[in-house]
Amino acid sequence: MSLIVNEIFVSIQGESSFAGLPCTFIRLTGCNLRCSYCDTAYAYEDGERLSIAETYARAGSPSAGLVEVTGGEPLLQPETTRLVEKLLKEENTVLVETNGSMDIRRLPAGAIAIVDMKCPSSGMSDRMDLENLRRLRPEDELKFVIRDAKDYGWAKSLLKLLPSPTPEKLLFSPAWPDLAPRLLAEWILADHLPVRLQIPLQRILWPHEFRGR
Repeated sequence: MSLIVNEIFVSIQGESSFAGLPCTFIRLTGCNLRCSYCDTAYAYEDGERLSIAETYARAGSPSAGLVEVTGGEPLLQPETTRLVEKLLKEENTVLVETNGSMDIRRLPAGAIAIVDMKCPSSGMSDRMDLENLRRLRPEDELKFVIRDAKDYGWAKSLLKLLPSPTPEKLLFSPAWPDLAPRLLAEWILADHLPVRLQIPLQRILWPHEFRGR
């Protein structure tokens, strides 16, 4: 039982409703998408094969008990669920950021899915598994990275497919630096949209660093 791991690091959680908290990140290798604005292309292939025990040991004592398993696309690797189960067993809060193209039912109970649905400007919106909108559990979060008005309209239209939307779990984030956060805020207010405006903290804290942040 092993995984290909790109990097493990501790930082401030920059996104999701957990933004601002110290967090241990486990970034897995491999992605089935090629988004136009991807800032983690280094995780497409680069990585080291580690057992689940080794991966957990390298993560150390997760900061504040908060861990995010991310990628790439973590659900591409079959053993990801075993890693998540191990992290949950040790009483961590476990976030799994997934790109919207994979069935989130694979995730064990207790894990929190951060489903990053790819808008049209990513070039990958046609690869989204829209059934995930109905698979979201109350604790899961839905994220849209928005670059322009077309992206915004697309994201807004998908909210109508949610059976029971929870505003604090619906994240609209401006594509950095392509869309001014203020403009996205104005669109949300004009439409009385019940979503959370999410400013990616890592882009403010470390604007010139992408790896390990």
